[in-house]
Amino acid sequence: MGSIYGGIASVTEAAAVGVLGAIFVAAFRNSFDWNLLQVALAGTMSTVGTIIWLILGAVAFVGIYNLIGGADFMRSLFSGLGLPALGIVFVMMGILVVLGTFMEWIAIAFITVPVFAPVVVGMAPELGLEPEWAAVWFGVLFVMNIQIYFLSPPFGPACFWLKSVAPADIELQEIFYAVLPFIALQITGMLMVMFIPDIALWFPKYLSG
Repeated sequence: MGSIYGGIASVTEAAAVGVLGAIFVAAFRNSFDWNLLQVALAGTMSTVGTIIWLILGAVAFVGIYNLIGGADFMRSLFSGLGLPALGIVFVMMGILVVLGTFMEWIAIAFITVPVFAPVVVGMAPELGLEPEWAAVWFGVLFVMNIQIYFLSPPFGPACFWLKSVAPADIELQEIFYAVLPFIALQITGMLMVMFIPDIALWFPKYLSG
C-alpha cells in the first residue's frame, strides 16, 4: 500500500509483489506446494475471466448507451422527477442500495456509474460544485454505498466471510441481525457526505492546491 500511495508502483505492480511475498512466506513456512499453486491459479483465472466478461459487457453497453444519447435521456428523466439536484443524487444512492442486495458490486459499478456519473457532473452548478469536484464527490458516495453492499442481507459477502470463521453455534441469521447497526452507521456517514460535500472534498482540494 505504501508503494501505491507513494507513487512508486501501480496497483498491478504492487499486487505482483504481494503475490511473490505470499509465495515466499508460504515456502518459508513449508506450506507451499504445486497443488496449492494450481488451486490459486485456477481461482485467479476464474475471477479474472468473470471480470473480463463483465468489462466486455459494460463497454458494449456504455458504447451503445452513448450512441443513442443515453446521458441526455437520463438527465431529462431525472429532471422530470421534479426533485432538486440533491434529491436526484439521493434517489441514485437509494437505487444503488437496492441493487447491492442482489448484485455483485463489480456489475453495479459497470452498469450504474456510466449512467449516473454524467448526470451528477451535469448537475454540478445546482449542487454548488465544479464539475471535476462533483465527479470526485459522487465517486466517494459510490464507494461508501458499495461498503453497504458488503454487509447487506441476504447476499452481503462480509456476513458469509464472518460465518466461515465464527463458532459453529453462531447462525447466519444472527450475523445478519448483528450487522444492522453497522449498516445504519454507514448510511449515516454516506448521508453526511451527501449533504456536506466538503467532508469528502477538503483533503483532495488541499492536495490539489
